[in-house]
Amino acid sequence: MLGNNIVTYRKKLGLSQQQLADRMNVVRQTVSKWEKDLSVPDADALVRLADALDVTVPELLGQPVPEDAGTPEYAAVLAQIAEQLAAQNRRRSRIWKIVAWVLGILLLLNVLNIVGSIIGVTLYQADLSNGPVIHQEQTMMDMDDEIIDDAEDTDAADPAGDAAAEE
Repeated sequence: MLGNNIVTYRKKLGLSQQQLADRMNVVRQTVSKWEKDLSVPDADALVRLADALDVTVPELLGQPVPEDAGTPEYAAVLAQIAEQLAAQNRRRSRIWKIVAWVLGILLLLNVLNIVGSIIGVTLYQADLSNGPVIHQEQTMMDMDDEIIDDAEDTDAADPAGDAAAEE
């Protein structure tokens, strides 16, 4: 609403965003954000913006101009409208921050997954080059234990078989 009104009144005066920004002593990107409703001017900037566009603040906000426009009550209404616009902007900003955090976390998880895959491949390859020696030693020790266990079992189960084998 406010953004469309800024564009309309700016174009009625034949001003570019840069020219309006120069009148307001702000950067062009600020005017662009106001026009896209990505941010709202504070109460002071809203008054200066209305002056720069040769309109009243209520006209800029899309409100009909009441007769009591100069009263303190009307100023309070304008302040309330400005606060509502600022709250809306804060909500949008908060939502975008949450979206950015979620995307950032997902990106981080993907990077960690990729790095983990690369490290896993590297560790697996390192195990292939160094692993068989350790694996063989462990296997040999396990095999020695199994041979000894088998021999003990055989001796206990068939003492006559050993005597026949010795002859």
